[in-house]
Amino acid sequence: MKLVEINEKEFKKIADQNPQITFHQTKEWANLKKSNGWIHYYISLEDDQKSKACALLLAKKIPIINQYLFYSPRGFLIDYKDKKLLETFTKQIKKFVKEKKGIFIKIDPYVPYIEHDNNGKVVENGFNNKDCHQNLTTLGYKHFGFNLMQDTLQPRWMHIIDTKNKTLDEVMEKMESKTRQILRKNEKCGIRVHEIEKEELKAFKNIMQHTSDRREFVDRPLKYYENMWKHLHDSGILKIMIAEIDFNTYKKNTTTELKEIKKELEDRINKKEKNLLKMNEKKFNQRKKQDEENIKRLEKQLEKIEEYKKEYGEKTTLGGILFLIYGNEVLSLYGGSEAKLMQFQSAYTVHFAGIKYAVENHYNQYNFYGITGDFREENPLYGLYLFKKSFGGVVVELIGEYDLIINKPLYYLYKLAFKTYHNLKNIKHKIKE
Repeated sequence: MKLVEINEKEFKKIADQNPQITFHQTKEWANLKKSNGWIHYYISLEDDQKSKACALLLAKKIPIINQYLFYSPRGFLIDYKDKKLLETFTKQIKKFVKEKKGIFIKIDPYVPYIEHDNNGKVVENGFNNKDCHQNLTTLGYKHFGFNLMQDTLQPRWMHIIDTKNKTLDEVMEKMESKTRQILRKNEKCGIRVHEIEKEELKAFKNIMQHTSDRREFVDRPLKYYENMWKHLHDSGILKIMIAEIDFNTYKKNTTTELKEIKKELEDRINKKEKNLLKMNEKKFNQRKKQDEENIKRLEKQLEKIEEYKKEYGEKTTLGGILFLIYGNEVLSLYGGSEAKLMQFQSAYTVHFAGIKYAVENHYNQYNFYGITGDFREENPLYGLYLFKKSFGGVVVELIGEYDLIINKPLYYLYKLAFKTYHNLKNIKHKIKE
């Protein structure tokens, strides 16, 4: 078997047949990273002109030492259970990277570790890929541990809904009743989702900026999203969906509901007075009180809608999500919402639009992406997990992140310099605060 460089057309043909394929292993992703200063290589391990494994390798020069770090996003496309194949591939890729002045290769394979349910609990007699992890560590790959928090390059813990051969009704049946209720309520409120055009990128950037200000993280500049659009949109990998509320629709639906309750109450009182309704006094009064409370609530709601219209106009943006779509899944990468209008919970509707897209276009899964593996209530990110869990699906734990070290002295020098740089950066940030 021999490791060879191949062109992007040959790589796509091989890679797209692998069940582990994601947007990370596409020419579009390679070209996006190229625009950020990364070099890329497409490689294949071939035996009798047949590919046994392949990988997209990204390389970036490390300042001062004139060497390169290598990264294979979401890992090699290989059978990690086949130790002999993995060993052959490892030996040859080490040689390839060494010739390119690489000091290490980072991988984070898209391979689940052990099976979990929706509550994060390990499934008894479920699948496990511990042998994949053991094969890698035995062959010299340095593992970064079975971390619980989001402290690796790509999330190790994710939440995923199975949409393979499912109808939308079947997927919705697995959702919590509260989630279905919110989705119905949002529809009544006139919240609709649409896929944006390039001209609307600023609107999405504004959403992300408001979200970053609220959650205290640094958002990427508009240029970043424009660059993603340039390289990923036309091929269908990138889609951005935005939720918008139409206050006229909200008013119309609220008015209709108010009229129906008033009419129903009026008819019930009329029938009671004419002895046409058989209902004991207690039940009648309870129902009457409930209707009167709903009438007051809807009247206040109409007043609030008029206030919204004065402040925001007839329509306004609530939130949005950037999706990356390839291979077997629809993945929710980034998302946010307007702080002043968070009560509309538009994230439910935008995620549902993504789920619907996955079902209607026959993708195997909808990936909510990153969560943590710490399922205690005191975990500050526990609420994020509960939100994603409410849609059904399961927790997915991947095997993790690994470094294959080519040049030990330079690798540890790089790690020390990298740690020092980030420590200084954190100190500078704290001083500014």
